[in-house]
Amino acid sequence: MSNTPLTPRRSFRSIFAPVRALFVSDASAGVLLIIVAAAAMLAANSAYADEYKQLFYGHLPWTPIAKLDDLHLWINDALMAVFFFVVGLEVKREIVSGSLSDPAARRLPMVAALAGMLTPAVVYMLVSGGGEYTRGWAIPAATDIAFAMGVLGILGSRVPASLRLFLLTVAIVDDIGAILVIALFYTEIESLSYFLTWLGAAAAVLGVMVAMNRMRVSVFWPYILLAVVLWYCVLNTGVHATIAGVLAAFTIPLKRRDGNSMLERLEHGLAPWSSYLIVPIFGFANAGVSFAGMGVEALLDPLPIAVAAGLVVGKQLGVFTTVLITDKTGFAPRPANASWAEIWGVSILCGIGFTMSLFIGELAFPAFPILKEEAKIGILMGSLISAVLGYVVLRLTTKHPVSDCDDQGHTPTKPAPQTG
Repeated sequence: MSNTPLTPRRSFRSIFAPVRALFVSDASAGVLLIIVAAAAMLAANSAYADEYKQLFYGHLPWTPIAKLDDLHLWINDALMAVFFFVVGLEVKREIVSGSLSDPAARRLPMVAALAGMLTPAVVYMLVSGGGEYTRGWAIPAATDIAFAMGVLGILGSRVPASLRLFLLTVAIVDDIGAILVIALFYTEIESLSYFLTWLGAAAAVLGVMVAMNRMRVSVFWPYILLAVVLWYCVLNTGVHATIAGVLAAFTIPLKRRDGNSMLERLEHGLAPWSSYLIVPIFGFANAGVSFAGMGVEALLDPLPIAVAAGLVVGKQLGVFTTVLITDKTGFAPRPANASWAEIWGVSILCGIGFTMSLFIGELAFPAFPILKEEAKIGILMGSLISAVLGYVVLRLTTKHPVSDCDDQGHTPTKPAPQTG
């Protein structure tokens, strides 16, 4: 026990340390998203609801790109391309030199992530009944890294490091799966010849970027310039333009000629902008559910219930069952120093969808505003339930010490990459 006297200043710091820790730890990005989501809900149901809707969906008096004729499209198709670019940088780093570089180490999180995407989709289809809701099958399939890691940040060192790495890796693989789902299932091709023309242009630009990588071009501006051109080409193919962000990221060299990490420098430079500006702007533009004309019964409609069930039930069922089976069969051991109760708690946290789920929800029902609103309700309900339930389970069951937290509530663990 420490013999340091409890001065008024020290006492004050001790009382408010947990609150301060929320904004200086892994939890900060998740807490910010909660605030943004709440603000969006308030705006959409306030006296300024029309202004809120007009801000994002009102026709712009001028736009340099005809396809993007309102602010909402600029946010979802252009600004979010930067978010996906950061995700791509993170994925490449993990595959080349991180937690996904070792085949044995990535076996468990990859299989768990796959089951954690398929099971929510099955639960969604069973609960919704299919039909007009079929296109929303992928909405509960994604995990929001910032939110999920934020809950672990609040718990501090009570959660073993192996589980933090497991959750982070599952969420990264989730992102890869979500990107593939968007590219394969949410692409609208208006004309085959038009599509092939722009696809050829995109392939040519991407080829130049790959050649630059092979030639070890180690200055940023040519990659950034060509990434913008690639984004414009992909936008015109009908494939969602944010995919260009991921493709461009994969061409960024890991190392410069001088041995310094070009990719990590770019990732670290962009990650704060992505976490604390781009994703909150996206959240504010997309999380505002208007309850005008909706009764309480709207919460019990098939779509929101199916999305929430996919996130809360499907995610934990898929992830936890996979870990249990792979451990018992010897295919891959469970995370070290983690109890089954803790693994269950982290599996529940995988049901926090938010950013990627909102993104897929926008793509799933472009012509049905009411379905988009109901999907948002399901996402918010499912994510909130998963966050609270996962926190409670981990808080009540974990037996790990908290002595490695300092007097301000900080933990010495490496901050998680702040992506969706």
